[in-house]
Amino acid sequence: MSESILYIGGARSGKSRLAEARTLQYDQPATYIATAQAWDDGMKARIAAHQAQREGSAWHTHAEPRDLVGVLNATDGSPRLVDCLTLWLTNIMLADQDWQAEGRALVAALAVQSAPVVLVSNEVGMGIVPDNRLARDFRDAAGILNQWVANAADEVHFVAAGLSMRMK
Repeated sequence: MSESILYIGGARSGKSRLAEARTLQYDQPATYIATAQAWDDGMKARIAAHQAQREGSAWHTHAEPRDLVGVLNATDGSPRLVDCLTLWLTNIMLADQDWQAEGRALVAALAVQSAPVVLVSNEVGMGIVPDNRLARDFRDAAGILNQWVANAADEVHFVAAGLSMRMK
């Protein structure tokens, strides 16, 4: 079994940059597991910017919006970066899949990986209570999923303003 490391923080906090650097510290070819889906032009631009940032680098990229456990198992053997759990959860919920079952399966899969897994997630519970049910359900699900992954992880880093504070 290998280590799992969670970087959690707000939007544009620097968590992805820090998680990428951490994944590349293993001095092995690394796999970037991208969970984003291009729902609109803004998301297409974000995805393109992330891809351009990795262009010509040592990253092997797997785009997988929902089958995170499958891609983790298929890519085990080298360090992996999952960016990000929040988008993965969004995809699971919008597909009407059982997010709790998927989250538990993810935690179980992390426990049996032979190579490191670095995960990125957003902390979404520090703001106001959303005014609609879907947003409240998502906020609550993200908080629970983050707790599960943080509990299972060997290390947890909170990121704000580009700075990381080790929590675990």
